[in-house]
Amino acid sequence: MESYFRKNGGAVLSTTFDKYCYVNVRHLPRFFDYSTELTYSKIEKVSSVDDIQHPAIRNAMKMLDMREIRLTYEADLPARSGLGTSSSFAVGMLNAFYALKGKYAGKKKLADEAICLERELCQETGGWQDQIAASFGGFNRINFNADGYEVLPVILSSERKKQLNENLLMFFTGFTRFSSDVQKANAAGHVDHAAQLHEMYSLVEDAEKVLTDKESDLDDFGRLLDYTWRLKRQIGAAISTDSIDCLYEKGISGGALGGKLLGAGGGGFLVFYVQPDKHESVKKAMSELMYIPFEFENEGTRVIHYTPETYELKE
Repeated sequence: MESYFRKNGGAVLSTTFDKYCYVNVRHLPRFFDYSTELTYSKIEKVSSVDDIQHPAIRNAMKMLDMREIRLTYEADLPARSGLGTSSSFAVGMLNAFYALKGKYAGKKKLADEAICLERELCQETGGWQDQIAASFGGFNRINFNADGYEVLPVILSSERKKQLNENLLMFFTGFTRFSSDVQKANAAGHVDHAAQLHEMYSLVEDAEKVLTDKESDLDDFGRLLDYTWRLKRQIGAAISTDSIDCLYEKGISGGALGGKLLGAGGGGFLVFYVQPDKHESVKKAMSELMYIPFEFENEGTRVIHYTPETYELKE
């Protein structure tokens, strides 16, 4: 959160994984009585960018001076679930817009502009890590300071990374919410949680050492997950609910060493660190939830199809 890291510094350990959102953009042929067509959870057909209801699309089109486009969006994951879908969309959309213009935008530029789009232009409360993760991809430590941020790859042996991946089990709670709403609800309490935040920040170093030191017990990462989740729950009332607490404790009782609710809180996905011999018992304990297998990925945003289009600005 910018309000914290500008003053105190900050850091996260972050990874991307193999669930994607797809943004397809092309120029709209001039046969219609509207100039822009958008397909996401709704369908919009408008003649003025100002009439677009979707705030991120409206502001991004203004920011990059996009006109007369057809945009379609689809995703592997539900929106508002704590897995960075909105930021992945923002980064992917900007990448597609630049490609349509015949321009290349680097990962830093895409991350910076997605942060500006969501946090400043759309005035959505939240952190910066999702936009950076979606843009850069891979397993990284992201450091934040008064001047901005830096992205440092976490160097893991392929064997240890595979073991970590196999020890993480993810489940969908079925609850969804807007991350910005959760952040606002937590901020409304006006309680000083500096001590918990300082401790969470310091634990990033411990967690990274567990991951990168091949002599360390990888299971300690699971125990740290449990500790930081219990710290995070103290920061705001909207982070967890009785239902989520109950589900989390079921996972721990089933044999998980630790875990957390992904994202701002309030719903979405639970991830647990589970030793291989406890996988079946944890899956059984969480049998009322959907199990979501996943694998880490390393690329972040990319253009997967590019066909240049001739476009001349309408007079």
